[in-house]
Amino acid sequence: MDLQGLRYFVAVAEERHIGRAAARLRMTQPPLSRAVHRLEADLGVTLFDRIPSGVELTEAGRTLYDDARSLLEQADRLETRVRSAAGRATLTVGSLADTAELVGGRIASVFRQRHPHVSVRIHEADLADPSAGLRAGLVDVALTRLPFQDTGLRSHVLHVEPVGLVVRDDDPLAGQPSVRLADLPDRSWVRLPAETDQVWREYWTGETAATDQGAPMRTIQECLQAVLWNGLSALAPLDQVTPAGLVTVPVADRPPSRLVLAWPSTGTSPLVRSFVRIAAELYDRAAADHGRTTT
Repeated sequence: MDLQGLRYFVAVAEERHIGRAAARLRMTQPPLSRAVHRLEADLGVTLFDRIPSGVELTEAGRTLYDDARSLLEQADRLETRVRSAAGRATLTVGSLADTAELVGGRIASVFRQRHPHVSVRIHEADLADPSAGLRAGLVDVALTRLPFQDTGLRSHVLHVEPVGLVVRDDDPLAGQPSVRLADLPDRSWVRLPAETDQVWREYWTGETAATDQGAPMRTIQECLQAVLWNGLSALAPLDQVTPAGLVTVPVADRPPSRLVLAWPSTGTSPLVRSFVRIAAELYDRAAADHGRTTT
């Protein structure tokens, strides 16, 4: 067994499907299938039962999965300690708008416990760069929101949030239970910078292209203040904290926003893997706890 083979095995075990695991690993299915068969042959056991919906772990597979996860985490920590001894253990985290505040507090204490010698730097990006520095090579991993053009990136969804239309409390729409953007063709929207990712712009505003009307907004607060003072419209997560005088009306024809961790699809470091794993575990646990309290 080698670490790469175990990483392949863990991906298949977690996705329960060869195709999804291959997509997650950014590889094609045949070499992944061969790697799994080779691991089964080396161990002399069957690790997966093939079922119509994909695969499921056998008893032997479940045993290997538990220990493989632990072994891979130890290997990542070992590499981190070695790099730390050489003075190179630094993780740069990109943050878009309020994402560091939403996520960082949950992750920081656990990450510090597991990686006490790692220096973490935070790079805060404005609304023109939803990749939060990934595209420019400024960060290792980013806390951001989808959708945006994410070719060449991997992502893990931490939380899904409905979207609302932010308007002044004296706006005719302020008292509506919900609105449809398709029914609001004449609204004046906040303007994002011309270089903003097109997918991102179309999602967060009613504009399909950059315009020259008004000054561009680069922060959430600039957008909210433009709504308050100038009567413009903006979209925001439904639970976004807004200044007095603004209300957020649920939008019925926009898919939810996804709060995600994103990172390059190639050359992923052990520190990034650990950061993603810690965040995923914490959010999964929080979701499970919330489910128990609401049932």
